[in-house]
Amino acid sequence: MSAPNKHALLMEITALGFAVYDVQLYLDTHPCDVNALAYFHEKNKLYNQAMREYASLYGALTIDTMMSSCSDRWNWINEPWPWQEGGC
Repeated sequence: MSAPNKHALLMEITALGFAVYDVQLYLDTHPCDVNALAYFHEKNKLYNQAMREYASLYGALTIDTMMSSCSDRWNWINEPWPWQEGGC
């Protein structure tokens, strides 16, 4: 099975991150909405899975998806940034 396209995976992470954040804002004022809470849990799970997949294939986007190896602990910062050539 081939690895997903880097750009497509990043777009999926962006969309899922937006959905999670948006429903968090909604839940601030509607904390008893069980459908919104279920939606939050579903999208948050998918977001975290996508973040871990991206980190395993292309490097971490955030410090919390870094691998626990001490030897390459800060190598994630040496990757091209999204606004640099070759970045996300």
